Amino acid sequence: MSETFGFIGLGNMGHPMAGRLLDAGYSLLVHDVRTSVVDQFVERGAKRASSPAEVASQVETIFLSLPTPPVVETVALGENGLASGDKVKRIIDLSTTGPQTAEKIASALKARGVRWLDCPVSGGVGGAKAGTVAVMFSGPREDYDNLLPVLQVIGKPFYIGDKPGLAQMMKLVNNCLSAAAMALTSEAVVVGAKAGIPPYVMIDVINAGSGRNTATLQKFPQSILPGTFDYGFATGLMHKDVKLFMEEAERMGLKLEGCQVVLNLWQKALDKLGPDSDFTKIVTLMEEQAGVEVRSKKA
Repeated sequence: MSETFGFIGLGNMGHPMAGRLLDAGYSLLVHDVRTSVVDQFVERGAKRASSPAEVASQVETIFLSLPTPPVVETVALGENGLASGDKVKRIIDLSTTGPQTAEKIASALKARGVRWLDCPVSGGVGGAKAGTVAVMFSGPREDYDNLLPVLQVIGKPFYIGDKPGLAQMMKLVNNCLSAAAMALTSEAVVVGAKAGIPPYVMIDVINAGSGRNTATLQKFPQSILPGTFDYGFATGLMHKDVKLFMEEAERMGLKLEGCQVVLNLWQKALDKLGPDSDFTKIVTLMEEQAGVEVRSKKA
């Protein structure tokens, strides 16, 4: 554990993942646009960097956890970005950018002798805190094997392949299904509630039957039934992931009618709820239409 890793992006997902690395005894050099968050990590023993370029000039291995493809591209290739550093050898991107961004950045950095390893994660903030997220890796097998002990601190690693962007495609497949489950479960449960079935009874029955999914197992019990809407994933990010998935399908010449409906539902949620709203609030659009709420606790 003598090597110091860089970690850029200490947001909803990055914060707990970086924290787990610190708790496991790894040394970190951290950077985030929010000084207050960096201060928290410095208090825990991490070192501070003022820019991505500074991180890339001090360490060989850097982890990123950033919200959108443009932000990732700016941090990697923009002014004072990672490409300006003179020590970095490999960058592990835990963000969700889609294959095209991963391929573009990998190509640009390869010319500078830097390996871009896409490594998105899935499992939510709770999974990031518990170290149970799925960690999807694509890049040289040698890098995966070398990084495996570190990736196992973050979650459950899966080697997807050596092609840049392949792990990003895996993440988009996963998140399209997650988005569908959240949106369609919201519609179905609201219909059941309007018919007079107690919401908690519906969720219990569904979770004991064939309809169970990530929305009924996690989102409804944790954030919707109690009315907290604090699952920790933004509507704008969910919409972004489904849109990226559809763009990849279009690149393949595929027309996906069901997934297009899912994208339309998330576009509506984005327009009405805003990008920063918790994505579990999509249920409120169905509730408004039906004139019922699915907020309840067991007796």
